[in-house]
Amino acid sequence: MSASPEIVVAGHICLDIIPRFPRADVDYRAVMQPGKLVFVDPPVISTGGAVANTGLALHRLGVPTGLMGKVGDDLFGHAILDVIRSHAPALAEPMIVDRTVASSYTVVINPPHVDRMFLHCPGANDTFTADDVRDEMLRGARLFHFGYPPLMRRFYADSDELARLFRRVKSLGLTTSLDMAFPDPNSEAGRAPWPVILQRALPHVDIFLPSLDEMRFMLRRDSVREIAQQLLDWGAGVVGLKLGEDGLYVRTRDGEWHAPCFQTTVVGTTGAGDCTIAGFLAGWIKGLPLPEIITMAVAVGACNVEAADATSGIIPWDRVVARVRAGWPRRPSAFQI
Repeated sequence: MSASPEIVVAGHICLDIIPRFPRADVDYRAVMQPGKLVFVDPPVISTGGAVANTGLALHRLGVPTGLMGKVGDDLFGHAILDVIRSHAPALAEPMIVDRTVASSYTVVINPPHVDRMFLHCPGANDTFTADDVRDEMLRGARLFHFGYPPLMRRFYADSDELARLFRRVKSLGLTTSLDMAFPDPNSEAGRAPWPVILQRALPHVDIFLPSLDEMRFMLRRDSVREIAQQLLDWGAGVVGLKLGEDGLYVRTRDGEWHAPCFQTTVVGTTGAGDCTIAGFLAGWIKGLPLPEIITMAVAVGACNVEAADATSGIIPWDRVVARVRAGWPRRPSAFQI
């Protein structure tokens, strides 16, 4: 790469195929039934997964970023690399192309007023291992972020693989960050021993940013405070729980904070959590106080939902700051600390 990145984002990457639904006044819950033909507009084709969503969002915010993921030598893999190169040619240089596997893809079904659904093929992500994160790519970086181990087979089939990765990265002196994904409860990933995996990995994780739903499933607990405290007790430095439309809850050993979402016109929610993480990590790398980091995280997440795909709504950091300082109103939230 032409310059050393400040943040390296590694892990899951795929091609997102997002059909566009032409009418906001249609009840698609009634229309989308077996045997029905549903007309849609031309799709949005974009990259998805933590590497693309969080990594490209950081790049669009203006943070020097490196991407580390794996694709196949096939049509979808070439499309993924082409999308990455369209942002900056050097971003695609560290990506692994494996001729023995298929590239991952996701069909995102996201009609108006209906919870989105995903049809996902993990592909090359299932062969990604801790050894695919190469030390030479990390030298000079300040922060390492890894995303979606529940969608990457080697990281749930081996209960120590995630810990092995973070132990090594932490030993190189980088700040470490981890995001999760919600596995199919009936799959091998859904039945994996997540409490064991997290207990081994979290002592080496400075920033843990899963969703509340993911942690409720993996820890079999309901209380936000109890979940966050358990994760802190297992060794995480900072715990942030993404709350969807209720914003972001963050807890450390020194306190807790809640940031409601900003008001905006929602076009699509694909990648909203990943972009919220990008805002958090950008604020962290800039040395902002934690309350400001949390505010900027939900602000970047709000920019994300103003576009149908995962990253095209993201604007440069200074423009996000200007929107917040201009009095950008917040959405009402029923969440209480």
